[in-house]
Amino acid sequence: MHTPMTPSRPYLIRALYDWIIDNDLTPYLLVDASRDGLRAPMEYADNGRLVLNISGRAVRELQLGNELIAFSGRFGGAALDVEVPVRAVMAIYARENGQGMLFNDTDDDPPPSGGDDSEQATDNHAKTSRQPNLRVVK
Repeated sequence: MHTPMTPSRPYLIRALYDWIIDNDLTPYLLVDASRDGLRAPMEYADNGRLVLNISGRAVRELQLGNELIAFSGRFGGAALDVEVPVRAVMAIYARENGQGMLFNDTDDDPPPSGGDDSEQATDNHAKTSRQPNLRVVK
């Protein structure tokens, strides 16, 4: 039996952040403003969503952790420390062209546990043969 894997979302966020920055574009996060643990300027939320510019020009002390994304930013002229649980991130994308990744609530759920090894092999084959559920934000 294998130990459960850590969630992929924080690793994908970091990789896409680097990719967006390397292409001289502006990384934005789309955040579910209803999630627990979110510390952000809620007056900027629209329809339960918050868009945050996380470029080096917009924020200071950016930390893209496995559980939490934290930074200091200015909103309406006032400095504010922002904390975004990684599970609250709905997407990361480049402002200029919309390229990035949209996440859904089940992206980091562990796979269902299987029975014996033969059932698990069948389950693994079924999982690898279906289409991935990743979409590009346009």
